[in-house]
Amino acid sequence: MIPVTSFAGKTVAVFGLGGSGLASCHALKAGGAEVIAGDDSVDNVAKAAQGGFTTADLRTISWSNFSALILTPGAPLTHPAPHWSVLLARQAGCEVIGDIELFCRERRRHAPDAPFVAITGTNGKSTTTALIAHLMKVAGYDTQMGGNIGTAILSLEPPRMGRVHVVEMSSYQIDLAPSLDPSVGILLNISEDHIDRHGTLENYAAVKARLVAGVQPQGASIVGVDDIWCRNIADRLDQAGKRVVRISVKNPLPDGVYVERETIVQASGGARNEVARLGGIGSLRGLHNAQNAACASACTLAMGISTDTLQNGLRSFPGLAHRMEQVGRRGNVLFVNDSKGTNADAAAHALSSFADIFWIAGGKPKQGGITGLAEYFPRIRKAYLIGEAAQEFAGTLGERVPHEISETLDVAVANAARDAEASGLLDPVVLLSPACASFDQYRNFEIRGAKFRDLVAAMPGVKPVV
Repeated sequence: MIPVTSFAGKTVAVFGLGGSGLASCHALKAGGAEVIAGDDSVDNVAKAAQGGFTTADLRTISWSNFSALILTPGAPLTHPAPHWSVLLARQAGCEVIGDIELFCRERRRHAPDAPFVAITGTNGKSTTTALIAHLMKVAGYDTQMGGNIGTAILSLEPPRMGRVHVVEMSSYQIDLAPSLDPSVGILLNISEDHIDRHGTLENYAAVKARLVAGVQPQGASIVGVDDIWCRNIADRLDQAGKRVVRISVKNPLPDGVYVERETIVQASGGARNEVARLGGIGSLRGLHNAQNAACASACTLAMGISTDTLQNGLRSFPGLAHRMEQVGRRGNVLFVNDSKGTNADAAAHALSSFADIFWIAGGKPKQGGITGLAEYFPRIRKAYLIGEAAQEFAGTLGERVPHEISETLDVAVANAARDAEASGLLDPVVLLSPACASFDQYRNFEIRGAKFRDLVAAMPGVKPVV
């Protein structure tokens, strides 16, 4: 845990008592603050009370003694309207911040030069975060990974030299961290997302840009420049005198890091230097993972890690659980768990990565279905449709893609494995990439992915992928 000393002797309101909220309560208390905790969930309030915290209905108490409101990222700060707790805090003159901001203040107080890597982007954040953490461990660093990827940042060990914090951040978290100042900031990409919480795409992009704009003076701002929003952000950072490392998987760059024929290239002043190869690394298959790997490589190079260590780390990266996760092989059939592919855009990354796919899809459908995946239909040898979306997806696939309505995951896995083995194809892939939420049959995508893993592991002759 990271004790938060910046509010020692002061009273702080905490709204939102999920994982990060409770971690904030513990960290503030450990640092000497008095915490008054609240939540709209009765169960969450009860958990906080059981943990020894003072709880209250923050609507009905005086805010005159509060120094700050620590807000859960799940509560709206601006759009569609500020949360009621935000309005009360502003009326009382209290700052409204989140747990990332608390971390940043503690780091500045106690270890301002401790390495801190922050990662954001519309897509690829979690894989890039996990990859950088893996690379730093391979390089011998005491590595702390958290944030949006799962572990609350204040539950990690405190910053110090020799210990690196690798932190994934959503736009909601960045919005609540006004003094965010990583030593390395990474902005992967920007596409339309979370407009309901930011009002416009321009607002969303501006929030994302703050992560790389706040990088410390001697640090590095790493920006993927394959979309117009990020290209413009990189140009503005350049003009502001920031050290910018541009990343591309589409075009060579005179200065920056790019991917060319499965090789990561570092360019400076027109000179090029091959720093790592991605060929044959199954956990980093596909163009989207090439971008993740290029950004992670640029990060480690900026931190002085050797190219040999980088290459060894890339080769040994196991991948992110439930995201293009190679869970087994039987004969020449590869089984891939992409349960985290909960919408069509995410599933497109997986479908673009293989040539002969026996595709398991379906669940609780999302707006637009799979109509946007038509360009990948020629790669699909057969589809196995499950859950509520099965009939809708069958209608979209029509006569273009052979398909069956399997209804349940166990039937789909068994039938897809049978057909893939009988296909005679050189590299058939049984791919779970549902393009749907899990909520019709499973509580979350992790449980759905674990079920897929278990079904594959139970098949005779299945071997782990090395």
